[in-house]
Amino acid sequence: MGYLVSKYYICNMALRRINKVQRRKLSIFLRCVIISFLAWTLFAISSDYNFSKKASITYVNLPENKAFHPLQADTVSVKIKMSGWKMLMERLYPDTAKIQVDLSGLKSRNFIVFGSQIGFINRQFPKDKQVVAVSPDTLYFDFSKQTQRKVPVKAIHNLSFKKQYGIIGATRTIPEYVTITGPLDDVASIEFLETDTIKGKDVNTDVRTVAYLNRQNKTNITIYPTFAEVIIPVGELTEKVIELPVKVENSKGYTSVRILPSKVKATVQLSVKDYNKWSSRDFEAVVDLEAWKDHGVTSLPIIMTKVPDFCQIISLEPQNVDFFVRK
Repeated sequence: MGYLVSKYYICNMALRRINKVQRRKLSIFLRCVIISFLAWTLFAISSDYNFSKKASITYVNLPENKAFHPLQADTVSVKIKMSGWKMLMERLYPDTAKIQVDLSGLKSRNFIVFGSQIGFINRQFPKDKQVVAVSPDTLYFDFSKQTQRKVPVKAIHNLSFKKQYGIIGATRTIPEYVTITGPLDDVASIEFLETDTIKGKDVNTDVRTVAYLNRQNKTNITIYPTFAEVIIPVGELTEKVIELPVKVENSKGYTSVRILPSKVKATVQLSVKDYNKWSSRDFEAVVDLEAWKDHGVTSLPIIMTKVPDFCQIISLEPQNVDFFVRK
């Protein structure tokens, strides 16, 4: 307690030693410091700076009847002149810019110089952001024989469904095939083209939408058409119990093989509208005696070797069966 009283007394004495004139001078000094800091900050954010960031490139005005292959990565570094405030925002919320490169100059040479396209590139940016340089400054291309082929379209989706709903049929795309044109090596390596991912939540009706096709990062490939209509059948699901006879595989060399039980019950999830369509003849359950020959197991697991599309086996009863073999 005595220590606290002494400390309070010392602080009061120190405050009393600072008279009104001194306090006024201190207040003026602090105000000047704050004003100077604000003035410096205002000057800093209003001044222009050069800021470098990554940019992905796409090509426009491709030369006709000429296939080409870029000899460098599809990203470049752009140096942009902008205010300090804009540069601060770029640092707080970084992103990758996108720029278009005009390839009309490839008609007479195999390289493109960014220095001659600065005006074209700046038209792709806001007026308060001016591109002053691009690195590398020159893009080189390798020309090869151009070829053309048709490839199938593959729809990619990430859907979640309402309870008891799901996909009940094959996904269709219109068109089913698209034409790709480009260098022989690149075209030959593409077996199919995927769509952009189709997303949806709590889906309970058919999905019908238009999706653009993914170029697989091959900017020198042209696609026609560049999009496809995607139709995904969605419907209500239910469960059905189907009794299946168990077939025996690899039973040659034995007089008889007896399975106990000889039938299993499969609980199947399927579409409500297909409830009466599927029966036991559309499914197949087998056991493989090789498991006993090779590993000496005492019971054999049920293997489903035939299940219709868009049907899912929920459970099997039993999952394993006993057997008796007579040689």
